[in-house]
This record gives sequence, structure tokens and C-alpha cells, in this order.
Amino acid sequence: MSGLIERTGSKGPKRPGLRRDGQRKGPAAPVGPVVNVSPARSAAFTILERVGNLSAHSDDLLHGPAMSELSQADRNLATALVMGVLRWQIALDSRIIPLLSRPDLAVSHLIATAIRLGAFQLIYMDRIPAHAALSESVELTRRAGQAHATGMVNAILRKLAAQLAAPPEPEKRKLYEHVSALAERMGHPDWIVERWVKNYGRAATIAICEYDQKEPASGELFTGSALNAEGLPTLDDGSRLVAELAAASVETPRRIWDCCAAPGGKTQVLAARHPQAELLASDISPKRLASMISRLERDMPSAQVKSVVADAAKLPAEEGEFDLILCDVPCSGTGTLARNPEIRHHLKPSDLPRQVERQREILTAALGRLAPGGRLVYSTCSLEPEECEGVMSSVIGAVSEVQLVDVAGVLEQVGVAVSGDLIKEGCLRTLPGAGFQGDGFFAAVLERS
Repeated sequence: MSGLIERTGSKGPKRPGLRRDGQRKGPAAPVGPVVNVSPARSAAFTILERVGNLSAHSDDLLHGPAMSELSQADRNLATALVMGVLRWQIALDSRIIPLLSRPDLAVSHLIATAIRLGAFQLIYMDRIPAHAALSESVELTRRAGQAHATGMVNAILRKLAAQLAAPPEPEKRKLYEHVSALAERMGHPDWIVERWVKNYGRAATIAICEYDQKEPASGELFTGSALNAEGLPTLDDGSRLVAELAAASVETPRRIWDCCAAPGGKTQVLAARHPQAELLASDISPKRLASMISRLERDMPSAQVKSVVADAAKLPAEEGEFDLILCDVPCSGTGTLARNPEIRHHLKPSDLPRQVERQREILTAALGRLAPGGRLVYSTCSLEPEECEGVMSSVIGAVSEVQLVDVAGVLEQVGVAVSGDLIKEGCLRTLPGAGFQGDGFFAAVLERS
């Protein structure tokens, strides 16, 4: 995860600030009396520390056993703190850096987490008393074994609180905001925002960034729709749209393969839409596949789904061919930053070529298992063209007897009003907040002659 000293993947010079290495000492004496820390703040600090050290995913921890032991009110506050700090971390760092006694000071990730947690509450949570945000952040620093830094944490947060209490300066009109300033203000890495401005334009990029900074919407597209049937999982509208698109691609498939199935939401939609079909769900992760099967047994006990642990690029030959394949490949996930905010801190530009290579491998292998006349839906939750149109076009060019099917005709069968702005050159492209209130997805329907 990038710290305050350098944004991961940034093209510009290194910025001063906090980072997780470099244990430089501040004042030796703890500040103030020992105070109690609320269960919510304690849980949020622990989760942020683990996410920051790349040892866990926020969603897993926010739904883990430790959180289940909290009261509902504490769970809600802990979730708001974790997601808020992750969404606004870059913007928070830009406020914290000037308050350091030395702007080039490097502190541990534990200290950075405590400062960010306090700063987020001071800036973005009006109902949190400033003294609670400040004193408990100092105490969290002490409990994390960083007593030498309590004075620094206290001083930085007090300076920030004083700034926020002062009358705001008159805002100067900005005729043009540089991309790096826009990225910092909206809590996104420079390099991602630069790409989006280039690919989708400035207005759409601002809309995407604004969407990413809020709790994601869910279910609006399918509210009141005949497709909103009981027994189906609660999915983001982007995921649900892709699942329904896949299900509608073939009217009565005999055999279906969901080749990267976990966590299983789209598998459930396919099973509900085609209960007569033989459905194979595969995933490379035994743990994720086992969790998916448990979910299916709980939510759809009558579904006939066969599961197999397998690399989608190396499905055993005895599994044969399929009339319908959903190829929802692993990707950068840049279309899901509202739901998975830490991605922006982990992802690097150099990760994209590796993703593309893997995606091509999976799509090529999946097309090899498509029966004549069958259809495959290739999808990602990425906003990056090389993972989407780039992969699809390069593979189609190398595989004979495969052609692109205009997705508009298939979507008509879904029974949900979909804006024409979501159809780009025969493919589905959703942009979060920019004409679509859901995750960003790309999907293409391919057919074997």
C-alpha cells in the first residue's frame, strides 16, 4: 500500500510524508492520561493495519468473526471508519503532510493509520466529537507499541482540528484543475485518474471519482423488474447485469460453464435462469470455491451445480464442451473502487500487463471449450481498455470461427431498460456514476460459428 511519502505507480517525483517503514522517534513521553478506546475504533484500527500490510482484504475482515462480536452500532461505525479512511486516504495524506514537523519525516504504518483514522473523523464525520477522535487516536498509538509517537499524533491532530475550526478562506475560482490536484482532492492515484481522463473524458472521470467516494448503490436497476425474483443473491447492478446478460445469451443451453465462479453470485443467477441445464462452476481457489458451494447450499439447495477446483485455462478435457460459458476473469478491479477502496492503494501500472496476459490465456482456453453455435460472455470489472476491448479483440483475431455478437440485441431479452450510452461498439460498458449507478463492468458476447 502506498504511504504518504509516495503514491504507488505515480509518474511524478516522490512526495514527502508518512510511510510504513522508517521507525523514526518523536517525543519520548506519552501525552495525557490513558483513555478507553471504543470497540468500533479499536476494530477499525486493527482492520486498517492488516489491510495496509497487505495481509487481508477489508471486506473479509468487515464480515469476519471479530466484527460479529460487536454491537450493531459499533459494527456500523467500524465499517464507516474503515471504508472512509481507505476511500479518502490520499486526500487525508495531503492534509497531514504539511502538519509534520519535518515534511520528509518517515513514520511507521501503525502511526500513519492512527493519524489517518483521527483525521478522517475530524474532517468527514460531523457527529464525532473532536476530543474523542483525537484522544482515542493517541491511545491507539500507545496500545500499538508506539508510545514514543503519541506526542506527534496529538500535535498533528490538534493542528488539524484548529484548521478546521478557523473560518474558511475565500475559495478562488479555478478555471482548470490539474489532473494531479483532481486526483488528490478525490482520493485517487494520479496515474489512474490520468488514464480515465484520457479514455473517458474529464466529466466522466469526475463522476466516477465522486461515485467511488460514497457508499455504492445497489438494486436500483432491477427494482420493480420481473427479474427481481426471490431466491437470487443481492448483487451490485453491474454484476447482476452481466449475470443476466450471460443467462440471456443462449435460450436453452444444455451445458453451462462458469469458469471463474467464486464468490458465486453470477452462478446463482445462471442456475435460477436455466434450472434444466447442467451447470459446472470452477475456480482456481479451493477455499473460495468451498465458500461458494456453502452459499449455494444455503440459498439455493435445489440447484444442480457441479463444482470443480481448476485453473480456468486448464479445465480437464473430460469436462467436454459447453453451449454457454461465462468468462468473468480476474482483473484489476478498477470498476469497483467504491466497494473495494484499498485496490487504489495496492494497484500499480505494472500490474496491468500481467493481468492482460492471464486474461488472454483464460479467454483463449474457454473459447476452445465452446460448442459450435454456443456463446461465451467475456467480462471484467475493470475500467482499463487493455483488460477489456484489448483482450477481446486480440483473442478474436487469433481464434478462428469466433465472432462478436451485438450485446444490444441480447440485452433486449433481459427485460431491463438499459441506456444506449452503455453500449460501445457492440459491447457493454458501465461507468460508475457516469450514467450508471453500479460497479464498472465490461462485457462482450462471442459466438462460435
